Amino acid sequence: MEKVRRNERMSAIMKMLSSAPNRIFTLSSFCEMFGSAKSTMSEDVDLLREMCSHFDLGVVETVTGAAGGVRYRPAVSRNKARETIQDLCRKLSGSERVLPGGFLYYSDILSTPDIVNRMGEIIASEYTEVEPDFVLTMETKGIPVAFATANALGIPLVIARHSSKVYEGSAVNISYVSGSGSIETMSLSRRAVKENQRALIVDDFLKGGGTAKGMVELMREFNVTVAGMAFVMATVTPEKKRVSGEKSLMTLAVRDGEPAEAVVRPAEWLMADN
Repeated sequence: MEKVRRNERMSAIMKMLSSAPNRIFTLSSFCEMFGSAKSTMSEDVDLLREMCSHFDLGVVETVTGAAGGVRYRPAVSRNKARETIQDLCRKLSGSERVLPGGFLYYSDILSTPDIVNRMGEIIASEYTEVEPDFVLTMETKGIPVAFATANALGIPLVIARHSSKVYEGSAVNISYVSGSGSIETMSLSRRAVKENQRALIVDDFLKGGGTAKGMVELMREFNVTVAGMAFVMATVTPEKKRVSGEKSLMTLAVRDGEPAEAVVRPAEWLMADN
C-alpha cells in the first residue's frame, strides 16, 4: 500500500469523524485503512484534538474500554453560540416578518441548511451530558432543526404526527390542548421508541406550550423520560407556559403599532455566563 502522508491521514480522519458525530471509530480501523501503527494514529488523534480545541471546532475525544476508540462531538462554545444567535436576531427583528396573531415568518431560516445545522449543534451542545436516546419533534416545521440536533448528537429522530399513518403500524394516540385552546390529536407509532429511553424534545416555536406539553404526555404513555426541551423561538407572552425547564434560542415580542414590530432577542440563558 502506498504510504499516506500525515496531513492526508488527518484530513481523512477528521472528515470521517465529523460526518458521523458521536460514533466511535476504533484506532485499529484507522490503522488498517492507512497502514499505520497505533502509536502513529494516536499522535494524529492528539493533533486533531488540539486543532479542534484551538479553533473551537468541536471536541475529538478518546473513549476507553473494550468498545473504545475515537469520536467527535460538534460542541459549540457559549461565545460562538451567542454570535450565531445574535446575528439571527438582527435578521428576524423588524416589521417585515410579523404575521397576524403575534407570529413571525421565519420559514426561510428553517429551510437554510447552514443556519439549521448551526442551531442544531448549539442545542446538542447544551444537552450532550443528559445523554438522550432520541430527539422527538412534532410535524412539520420543527423537523429541520430537530433533525440537525439529532445528527449532532448521533441519535435517531422521532416525529409525532397529527394522525397515524398506515405504513407506521399500530400507534398511540392522545388528545391535547393546543396553544390556541383547541383540542388536537397527537400520534406516534408503537415501534418508534422503547420503554425507559430518554427523549430530547426539539421544536421550532413555543407560545403557550400546549404542543410541548402534549409531547411530554405522549412520552409518559411510552414510559419514556423527557431529558430536556429546546425550541428555536419562544414568545415573551404568555410568561407562564404549560411546560417548565425548557430552553429556547431566541425570544419574540411583538410591539403594537402601524406596522407591528418584532423584537427578537437571544434567550437569557444564552447570554448568561457559563
